[in-house]
Amino acid sequence: MSAPSAASRTPLSGGHHKSPSMSLPYSMVPTLNTRTRSRGTIFALISLVTLSAFVFYTQTDISFSHSYLRHRPISAHDQEHLLLNLEAVAAAHHGSPASGAKHKSAFTRPPLALTATQELGAVSAFIASLPQNVIPVGVDPQRPIDPQLILDFDTRSPYAMEEVDRIVEDVWLQNPVMVYGKLYSPLTREVKAMLNDLNLRPPPLYIDLDTRDDVEILAPMLTRLVGASDMPVVLVSGKPLGPIERVRELKADGGLQQLIKAAGAVIGGGGKRRKHH
Repeated sequence: MSAPSAASRTPLSGGHHKSPSMSLPYSMVPTLNTRTRSRGTIFALISLVTLSAFVFYTQTDISFSHSYLRHRPISAHDQEHLLLNLEAVAAAHHGSPASGAKHKSAFTRPPLALTATQELGAVSAFIASLPQNVIPVGVDPQRPIDPQLILDFDTRSPYAMEEVDRIVEDVWLQNPVMVYGKLYSPLTREVKAMLNDLNLRPPPLYIDLDTRDDVEILAPMLTRLVGASDMPVVLVSGKPLGPIERVRELKADGGLQQLIKAAGAVIGGGGKRRKHH
């Protein structure tokens, strides 16, 4: 028998078997399609839930912010700073020299300038607040003190002068009678005796200069502020009464008592004298 020709169309026996690894049974195809669809559905649901949560959170946050801004009172100070910031942004965006100069000048206000009355009140408030408070070394007592050394707020704020007035008013309300003197001075002792006899409430506040570390600065500073170098300096409602002779006259004719009452102190109210060193 002759062998079949290689060009014959009749396949050789066993020459066309398919490998099991090259194809999958038809019964598994629906299962794979189902699993793929299930995974896609789960992924879509997770994405939808995540997106819904994000939208809800964003809308809630925006609503809260709008409500907060709508009901939150905005002070005049905040409004001014907001306007200045907006002007700065506009100047930077448009490159406007005029707007930039205006913004710069708003934040470089000149230093706060105090009158002698305000300076006396501010210095007195600084000293009265804590016994440890002293005028810093290096301050020139013949020149107005730098407000930043004795005030605990931003002295370049647009509302700094209002704050100074409040501090000055408050210190004289709390200390209607204040005496700057010297502990071992006979004249200071005389004034203390006069005031102690009145039994004031609140009691007088005595500042003994000769026991303080800043006496070399504070004494000439007081001379500049009250216009006299004589000690003691008796302040009633922040106003100096003058030399000791004037204080004696006022005590004798009842004028001292009237001034003290007008300042808010109570005569005979009973109070221990206070002393700051």
